[in-house]
Amino acid sequence: MPPQVSFFQVSFFQVSFFDVAATLIVITAVLAMINERYLKLPSSVGLTFLGGIVSLTLLAANHLAPGANFSQKAVVFLAGIDFKATLMDGMLSFLLFAGALHVDWAQMRQGRWTVLVLSTFGVVFSTLLVGFGLYYGELAFGITGLPLIWCLVFGALISPTDPVAVIASLKHADVPALLRATVACESLFNDGVGIVVFAIILAGAAHGEAFSFAHAGIEFLQEAGGGAALGLAVGWLGFAAMISLAIVMGGYSLAQKLSVSGPVAMAVAGILIGNANMSPGFCAKSREFLTRFWDLLDEIFNAVLFLLIGLKIITLPHDLMLWVACFAAVPVVLLARALSVGLPMLLLRPFAGKAGAPAVVSNKVAFPILIWGGLRGGISIAMALSLPDVPERTVVITATYACVLFSVLAQGGTINALIRRLSPPIA
Repeated sequence: MPPQVSFFQVSFFQVSFFDVAATLIVITAVLAMINERYLKLPSSVGLTFLGGIVSLTLLAANHLAPGANFSQKAVVFLAGIDFKATLMDGMLSFLLFAGALHVDWAQMRQGRWTVLVLSTFGVVFSTLLVGFGLYYGELAFGITGLPLIWCLVFGALISPTDPVAVIASLKHADVPALLRATVACESLFNDGVGIVVFAIILAGAAHGEAFSFAHAGIEFLQEAGGGAALGLAVGWLGFAAMISLAIVMGGYSLAQKLSVSGPVAMAVAGILIGNANMSPGFCAKSREFLTRFWDLLDEIFNAVLFLLIGLKIITLPHDLMLWVACFAAVPVVLLARALSVGLPMLLLRPFAGKAGAPAVVSNKVAFPILIWGGLRGGISIAMALSLPDVPERTVVITATYACVLFSVLAQGGTINALIRRLSPPIA
């Protein structure tokens, strides 16, 4: 057994962290070139699609030449990469910070109540809708599937939209500033709520712990409130000392040690530094350096992340009926997203145009973009892979992958076309 290495735990041959990283970067570069020259899809969509094609090709090659064990070697390699640790403990801090750098504070402040309601009430409501909808839908069709508590676990991990996927899909889209800020900020902040809800429901499912609103409230305040406070602190320190890379790595690690939300901390720190960076008093040369540096890291980590999502398909069960059943969760998740966004927007509509509740809540264009642009991605997969080794784990992971693949490929691949078709644009 080779020694363990940081982030990537590779269980065959003597492979170092550098070997794994180099392999992924080379594959990413080749597939990115193919996508750029021939497919011309958005990077996140193209790399996920091509990663899936590579996985399917290896499976097909294994059937044509059984003795070569192409897919088995790939499975061993990819199964040895701890996706949860790679994303949650490695790449996520960089991706969230880089995405938050481009959030306009003025736009975010204008829509603060919309963002707050969608990222809290919306996530909890969606969790319940997905969980109960999936459970009673299975009963209606006579399917003996997941128990209700595990349907709610799935609802909790799939309800938060992934800020990495969302920001990547909107990066080159012609989206009005206010709507872009609303979608991006909701994604940046609903992870803290989603992770807390997921942890509470999972404790009940795996360990039989009783649900407590008091405990849930305290845990949420600790995670989200503590994360926001830490983000402000490290963001101010990073701006004052111009050590953005250090505060991202050190701040995220400190958040884990303090049991506060690392994603919220990085989102707040990124927004603080990004807006301070654009202030007139900030050195133009430093501004350009900071922007280019984080844009480069963002592109690299995004590319590797979506490639991994596509490649990891090969490690999942090859049961066609299971996949068909799991893809049935996609319309349930989309319907829950529509209701959990539509109801808050309806409740906020009387306050449209006032402080904190901008006109976006009453504009018909915003609703479909918030629904179709609310992508799921690597964070949902990471939470699914963190599940304990129980019989329900395989179904939940497969259903999560089905929803994420549909989200990245179908929604991410068509969001720009949807935005172009919708008119008039939002001011």
